[in-house]
Amino acid sequence: MEEKLGKVTIAPNVLVTIVQKTAGAVPGVARLCDRTPGVKRLLGLHTRGQGVEVHILDRTVAVDVYLIAERDVDLLQMGRQVQHDVTRAIEDIVGMSVREVNVHIEDVVTQLPGLERETDQAAR
Repeated sequence: MEEKLGKVTIAPNVLVTIVQKTAGAVPGVARLCDRTPGVKRLLGLHTRGQGVEVHILDRTVAVDVYLIAERDVDLLQMGRQVQHDVTRAIEDIVGMSVREVNVHIEDVVTQLPGLERETDQAAR
């Protein structure tokens, strides 16, 4: 006889936290940042936290990660590592399928001698 225990519900903010922790741990990621204003969003359940947007549709997840990279990093490789690690974390921890992980590198950190970190705004 099968025992029915009930239902497990995972809040969308849990996915945001998983993505934030996972992406922030990738070498070359300086920090997560808010997304560029004015970007259109997908339809469906949409949850947002600093540097992360999660879209849930038909029990699958799409993620947008907005970050600032360390200087002297292979940006393409770092972005691919974020995609891989975030996908694996969501699938392993929550058991949901991931449709896509979009990585948006918004800026690169520069280190000026004797000063705290600043972002390179000259390129904008």
